[in-house]
Amino acid sequence: MNTSAVHSLWTTAAEPIAKIDTPKIEYAQLAPTLIVVGAAVLGILIEGFVPRRSRYYVQMAVASAALVAAFAAVVALAADGYGTTKAGIVAMGAIAVDGPALFLQGTILLTALVGLFTFAERRLDPQAHGNRVDSFAAQAASVPGSDGEKKAVKAGFTTTEVFPLLLFAVAGMLVFPAANDLLTLFVALEVLSLPLYLLCALARRKRLISQEAAVKYFLLGSFASAFLLFGIALLYGYAGSMSYATIAQVVDGTIAEVDPALVNTMGNDVLLLVGAGLLITGLLFKVGAVPFHMWTPDVYQGAPTPVTGLMAAATKVAAFGALLRVLYVLLPGLRWDWRPVMWAVAIVTMLGGAIVAITQTDIKRLLAYSAISHAGFILAGVIATTPEGISSVLFYLAAYSFVTIGAFAVVTLVRDAGGEATHLSKWAGLGRRSPLVAAVFAVFLLAFAGIPLTSGFAGKFAVFKAAAQGGAVPLVVVGVIASAIAAFFYIRVIVLMFFSEPRPEGPTVAVPSPLTMTAIGLGVAVTVVLGVAPQYFLELAGNAGVFVR
Repeated sequence: MNTSAVHSLWTTAAEPIAKIDTPKIEYAQLAPTLIVVGAAVLGILIEGFVPRRSRYYVQMAVASAALVAAFAAVVALAADGYGTTKAGIVAMGAIAVDGPALFLQGTILLTALVGLFTFAERRLDPQAHGNRVDSFAAQAASVPGSDGEKKAVKAGFTTTEVFPLLLFAVAGMLVFPAANDLLTLFVALEVLSLPLYLLCALARRKRLISQEAAVKYFLLGSFASAFLLFGIALLYGYAGSMSYATIAQVVDGTIAEVDPALVNTMGNDVLLLVGAGLLITGLLFKVGAVPFHMWTPDVYQGAPTPVTGLMAAATKVAAFGALLRVLYVLLPGLRWDWRPVMWAVAIVTMLGGAIVAITQTDIKRLLAYSAISHAGFILAGVIATTPEGISSVLFYLAAYSFVTIGAFAVVTLVRDAGGEATHLSKWAGLGRRSPLVAAVFAVFLLAFAGIPLTSGFAGKFAVFKAAAQGGAVPLVVVGVIASAIAAFFYIRVIVLMFFSEPRPEGPTVAVPSPLTMTAIGLGVAVTVVLGVAPQYFLELAGNAGVFVR
C-alpha cells in the first residue's frame, strides 16, 4: 500500500462524524419478546426484595401472566396481518416478523406455560420438615450432601430463581427463530442456552447426576456455539454483511452494489461453504441430530424432569425455526450443496435414534433417543424445500411439543423412595396399579409412534408427504422403516405397563396438584384434537408458512 493511500485512509477516519441516526425500534411488533424479558427482569427484582416465604407465589403469578400476555400479543399481531400481508423486518433488520416467526413464537409460549406448571408442582415429594418441596434444590449453591444443604432443606428454602431463568430462556427462544441477521442469531442462542445450563444442575434428588448433566451440556453447548460463531465469521468475511438478505443476494450474485474491499472474497466459495457448514453444525447440535446428539440422553436423564420436558419441547421448536430460516432465507442459493448433507443427517438421525432407543432401560433416556429420532423425521420436512415442507414442519413441531411435555409430566408422577422411578422395570404393571396414568402415558407413546387418530400420525403424514412431493421419496421409505422400528419400543413399554405383574415393592403414583393435572390434560387434549381433526391447524400452519425476505 502506498503512502498516499494510507494518508487518505487516515484522514477519512479522522473526520468527525456529523450525526448518528437514532435506532428505529418497532416496539409493538417486538411486544411478545419484550413482555417476557421485562417479566424476567422483574423476577430478579422479586428475588431481591420480596420476603422468601412469598416469592414462590409472586414469581409464579408474574411468570404465568407474562407468558399469557406474550401469547396474546402474538395472536394480536397475527390477527393484524403481521403473519401475512404486513410481514416485514423490524429492529433495523435484526428481527423478522412473519408467519413462521409468529407461529413458532406462539407454540413456544404455550409450551413454556405448560412447562411452567410442572416447574411449580409442589405435591409430588413428601413434605420436608413440614414444608412443601418442588423438583429443584433447596439451595443451589450448597454442596450436595453437605451440612449447608441439610440446613437449607430444614429451613424450607426453595430455589425460586428457576422462574426468571425459565423466562430468560423463553425470551431467547422467541428471538432465535425470528433472527434475521447472524449476530442476533448468536445472541439469541446464548440467551436461551445459558439459563438452561443452570436449570439442568438444580435437581433436588440425584444432585450429582444433575450437575454432571449440566457440565456436559455446557461443555458441548460451548463447542456448538464456537462452531456457530466461526461459521458466522466466515460468512461475514465472504459477504461483508450479517444480514440474511444481503448474504443471500451475494450467494445468488444478484446484489446491486458490491463493496470494492469485498470483490476478491465474494468469489471465494471456500469461505461460503465452510462458513455455511459450521453454521448449520451449530444449529443441528441444538436440534439434537446425529452425529451432534451425544449430549441429549445424558442431559435428559440428569436434568430435573420439568426442565427436560421444557428443553425437549420448546428448545426443539426454536432450534428448528432457526434452522428453517437459515436454510430457506439465508442459503437458498446453496440448496444443491446443503440438501445432500441434510439427506445423510436425516437418515442417520431417524435410524440411529430408533435403533439405539430399543436398548434403553431408563424411561428418560428412551424418550431422549425418541426425540433424536423425531428430529430426523422433522428434517425430512425441512429437506422438501417447498412451502408444504415449511408448513408441515410447523405443524409437526406444534404437535410434538405438547406430546413431549405431557409425557415428561407423567414421568414425574411415578415415584419410589429415591424420587422418580425412571428405570423401566419399575413401570411393570403400572396399568393395574394406576390405570388412568398408564392409559394417558400410552396415548403419548402411541402419538410418538405415529398411530392414526393421534397428532403424531398427522404430523408424520404431513412431513413425509411434503418430502415425497419435494423429490425425497427414498427418505420417506427410510422414515417409514425408522417409524416401524420406533413403534416396537413404544409398544414394548405399553405391554410392560398393562400385561406385566406389578412388583410388590414397586413405585407409587403420586397425586399431583391441579398444575401438573392441567399440563397432562392439555397434552392429551392437543394430541387427540390434532389427530382427529388436524385440518384447521394444518391450514393455519400453511398460511403461516411464508418467510419474509
